[in-house]
Amino acid sequence: MSSPDRAIPIGEDAGPAKGGLILTSLILVAAVANLNLSVANVALPSIGASFDASQTQLNLVAVGYSLGLAASVLWLGALGDRYGRKLLLVVGTLLAIPASLIAAAAGSIELLIGARLLGGLAAGMAYPTTLALITALWFGPGRTKSIAMWSGIGGAIAALGPVISGGLLEQFDWQSVFLVTLPLAAIALVMAIVFVPSHVNETTEAVDNLGGVLSVLLVGALILAINFAPVPNRGTLVAGLLVVALAAGVAFFIRQRMAANPLYDLGVAGGRTFWVAACAGIIVFGSLMGAMFIGQQFLQNVLGYSTFHAGLAILPGALFMVVVAPRSAKLVETKGARFALLAGYVFCLLGFLTMLLLWEDGISYRKVGLGYALIGVGVGLAGTPASHSLTGSVPVIRAGMASATADLQRDFGGAIMQSIFGALLAAGFATAMTSAIAADPNSQQISDNIESQLTKSFSSADALSAQYPQYSTEISDAAKTSFLDGDDKAYLAGIVAIVMGATLVFFMFPKKAEEEALLARFHAEDAGQGAEAAASGNDASSQTRPRPSTRSPLQPQLENDVSTDDDAGTSEQHDDEPRR
Repeated sequence: MSSPDRAIPIGEDAGPAKGGLILTSLILVAAVANLNLSVANVALPSIGASFDASQTQLNLVAVGYSLGLAASVLWLGALGDRYGRKLLLVVGTLLAIPASLIAAAAGSIELLIGARLLGGLAAGMAYPTTLALITALWFGPGRTKSIAMWSGIGGAIAALGPVISGGLLEQFDWQSVFLVTLPLAAIALVMAIVFVPSHVNETTEAVDNLGGVLSVLLVGALILAINFAPVPNRGTLVAGLLVVALAAGVAFFIRQRMAANPLYDLGVAGGRTFWVAACAGIIVFGSLMGAMFIGQQFLQNVLGYSTFHAGLAILPGALFMVVVAPRSAKLVETKGARFALLAGYVFCLLGFLTMLLLWEDGISYRKVGLGYALIGVGVGLAGTPASHSLTGSVPVIRAGMASATADLQRDFGGAIMQSIFGALLAAGFATAMTSAIAADPNSQQISDNIESQLTKSFSSADALSAQYPQYSTEISDAAKTSFLDGDDKAYLAGIVAIVMGATLVFFMFPKKAEEEALLARFHAEDAGQGAEAAASGNDASSQTRPRPSTRSPLQPQLENDVSTDDDAGTSEQHDDEPRR
């Protein structure tokens, strides 16, 4: 039960009192995670040169953060639902500070990867609670607008990470990029402590910790298997990881069917609106992160951009995401989520086609900016309906699960797409470079050690060209050609994913009328629960009216932090405007 001092007044705009400050606090906490997610991309060439890292190791630096987040987000989100969302919000934001410091001080590529994983786990504590709290504190058009701001600003901040990092790398070493979020984390931490309510609609049911462990094994093993797939002589490791992922997946499915209070309600997840929106979001957000990941290396390695100019190059994507996201919210209200999702997919497809067909050595910035702008419009259009459809298609008792899935869209989508893109880039680069070496008239004079260095990564080949200036031009040209061969394969994978996602949405996602009927059904269910709870609240107290939810065998008991001073107003609020 909520205590009176934890009550959250509801204003005329169907949101909490001080809603602007609360939403700003939540967006800033999410910004810490979004910024940490993207700051490493622009520094990858510098990191590769500093540690003589392979392409797979660089992939893990980029993916490590989203891997830690994606693997833990369901479990940690459930722990927040049980023990306090604000608690995890504060602890996760606080833990992000030492994680960043460790990354900046890393003396080896392995320690850097470990620090990125730790940062992802910290984000797994803080990030899921941001959308869960938005879902609990706002409803109706107010919720849609809040999610649009959360989605658009979050995506833009992630896109701006390379700009900030690029500017730092012009003056400082690569370590500086991992210190970017420290001031923001400090501000977000203070605002979260001061403004975010302590308890909102939390459950008293036990957490399915076994399901949480299985979800970590499933996601972690799968993503690592994809990353190690192109590495020579790692077939046994990859097979073992895939076996672990398969076994964990089967065990997770069985556990969720049997658990009294499952971590992930498969009955809810089986709803067409829910699972199609989840898949759609994984592809959309994964496309954004994959494009940024490959694009930053292309700009520096092939076009020779400085780190700062490579960061600036993505600004059209960030700008269009911010501009389009609020309009996407209006589009969802007028045309439906299906229309907005498909419109976003069209622009994402055009973006990847631009990258595949126009991004070559020596191109002008106009073609680069066009590719990023199209991706930005696509994610701006599709991001809001992908998240909104998840949170809106479940009863209030599953809001935590829905918000965790919305977080998982970004994290798992980013980790999967970056892993696939990175694996294709690594394999394509190595294959093309091997062919270039074999075609060279002096190939017999190239030792196995030199060949291994040349095929390891672009940064390794570039370092080798400096050691042998007489062959510098030939090595540089071969490295650029090999990189372009690898990134073309990555862009093709993006196109295939977008086409598959659009096909899924077109045929399986409910049209506007059907979607509205589903949302109305859940709205009515919540209204009924609110009316019954309000009645029992009236019997329990005449001063404050905490509203417990109706509880079924599969429904956790919720705390309600809504109180008013007027009895009639309270009853009317609960009956006519149920909050999720």
